[in-house]
Amino acid sequence: MNSMKVLCLGTTPAVQRVMVFPRLALDAVNRAGTTQDGAAGKSVNVAKVLKALGEKPMATGFLGGDRGEFLQRALTEKGVESDFVTVSTQTRQCITVIDEATGTQTELVEESRPVEAEAFDRLRAVIRRRLPEFRAMVMSGTIVTGGPVNLYFEYTQLAENARVLSVVDGQGKALLGALPAKPGLVKPNRSELAATTGREFKTDVDMMNAMRELFERGAQRVVVTAGKEATLAFDGKTFWSVTSPRIKAVNPIGSGDAFTAGLVSRLLRGYDLGEACRWGCAAGAANALTLMPGEVNKEDVERLVKEIEVQKA
Repeated sequence: MNSMKVLCLGTTPAVQRVMVFPRLALDAVNRAGTTQDGAAGKSVNVAKVLKALGEKPMATGFLGGDRGEFLQRALTEKGVESDFVTVSTQTRQCITVIDEATGTQTELVEESRPVEAEAFDRLRAVIRRRLPEFRAMVMSGTIVTGGPVNLYFEYTQLAENARVLSVVDGQGKALLGALPAKPGLVKPNRSELAATTGREFKTDVDMMNAMRELFERGAQRVVVTAGKEATLAFDGKTFWSVTSPRIKAVNPIGSGDAFTAGLVSRLLRGYDLGEACRWGCAAGAANALTLMPGEVNKEDVERLVKEIEVQKA
């Protein structure tokens, strides 16, 4: 099976630290039994999972400082190609705190800080130069503070003009702004869709109506994940409901990004949206079985895909 080349764009990658505590006590000294450091951020997670699934991803965005150097090395060690723009701003760090006693995972997120304005010109040059090499471009996460809100619109246009599948995994103004460029797929989660549309979803029908609205505003396909609950997918004609397998999660952080990777991998092979979401759900579940976000075992994905139910909604 030939590998698919996918460009993974995110302006806010992160160094990720995962700390596991036997029991976490607030306002006290806690000693971690296990600590792992790695490369993360939504677009980086997508790239790592695509690599694990046998594809050929390339990560791009902004990196800075010693954390940026660490992230670059971590990707190189995993065989993930990258073409980042170096900036003066230090790459952020996020920390996942896992409490084994309660089975909870708490994410401590360092917000991104602005980068120099000309960095966006350099990033645009990377995209324009490299885009024709790829079958798909995945744009993930929030746009770095101070960045142009129309960034995903511009890059979606570039992708569509180059006949490259464009995928926007974002929310709010960044997502809505991309819709007039007719992205091939948008993939917010349930809470992101609610925040983007300003609606409260009491039923699946409410959510399906919001998905239809995104389609009517330009999205060619809409997929909405909902954690442990069923994923809904819409291609303009058919709605699918995709039920994830029940697993004992180690760390679910990054499962939405893993879903995106599995979904894109199969769409590029001609699967319909429902079947592609089956593989997305399997990758998302496999991600939750590992400590570090965006790191899956291909064998887990292939096992879990058989346990997923896909039906027309």
